[in-house]
Amino acid sequence: MEVRGMKERLRAAEEAVATLRDELREAGVVLPSLRVDLVTVANDVSHPLIELGRCNLDTAVRLAGALRGART
Repeated sequence: MEVRGMKERLRAAEEAVATLRDELREAGVVLPSLRVDLVTVANDVSHPLIELGRCNLDTAVRLAGALRGART
């Protein structure tokens, strides 16, 4: 496994998580379990997965509202 490639994938995934966290926060949504799936970073996958995690009912309703608002 190429270490440099893994570091690049991890950096890109961490940047994506940070951007997503910031945008969700602006929409009033906090996903406490939002993080990089390190297993997919360590594997030879070009696009690692981002774990959105679990959320409570209020957060799910806020997220749905934010997505609905983004479409209009």
